[in-house]
Amino acid sequence: MVKAGLEVSDEELAIICASHSGSQRHIDLVINMLAKRNIPLELLKNASDKPLGEKEKIAWGDKTASQLAQNCSGKHAGMLITCKQNGWDYTSYLELNHPLQIAIKNEIELLSGERVSKETFDGCGAPLFAFSLYGLARAISNLVTSDVKEHKQIVTACTRYPELVAGEARSTTRMMKAIPGLFMKEGAEGVEVCAFADGRVIAIKVIDGSWRPVAPIIMEIFKRWNIQTPDESMKIYGGSSVIGEVLPNI
Repeated sequence: MVKAGLEVSDEELAIICASHSGSQRHIDLVINMLAKRNIPLELLKNASDKPLGEKEKIAWGDKTASQLAQNCSGKHAGMLITCKQNGWDYTSYLELNHPLQIAIKNEIELLSGERVSKETFDGCGAPLFAFSLYGLARAISNLVTSDVKEHKQIVTACTRYPELVAGEARSTTRMMKAIPGLFMKEGAEGVEVCAFADGRVIAIKVIDGSWRPVAPIIMEIFKRWNIQTPDESMKIYGGSSVIGEVLPNI
């Protein structure tokens, strides 16, 4: 989208890259970024959902699910802004043959060094492009080491505003705040990437979609890289007592 001419602030770009928690700050940012460009909220086509963050979901209570609270609302807002800036059709922006989605697929193939093997649709409604876990690692390494100004702009925005990329109570945000230079991003069904400007990268996909092993794996790899992390260990409880811990076998 940035390569296609998307012009936004770093805060806006961070939430466009986000799987955000659905806090009021996240929601207000999405509303404002569309309002100041005179794009009606009704044009959003992402699914409705309650907030992704546990704290935010509890605060939401019994209110009806919302497109704005759904964790991909920033991405969809960015798609609409990109369409407006290019004169592309709004109503079909999620179709696979839309110029926006073709541009996104081309960039994925460029960074990953692979051809997309399958095209389908994500739970939020956006096109979803399949490629290998090695391709994901390669793509993220290429992103963080790139001298291309659009790539550098994305990394700067995400590392400057980690609370917008995820949320205050989430491991991704805590780690990015605690570890200088860390670029980190969650994806659905147990996907996580971590990367540094020197090209070191971790790409994880948990087969059953569980999040329990993700932080222990990252902590173990960071330990081998001599990088100190906040305590993101996954404790196992028997009643109110800790009786064990999830440990990586790597």
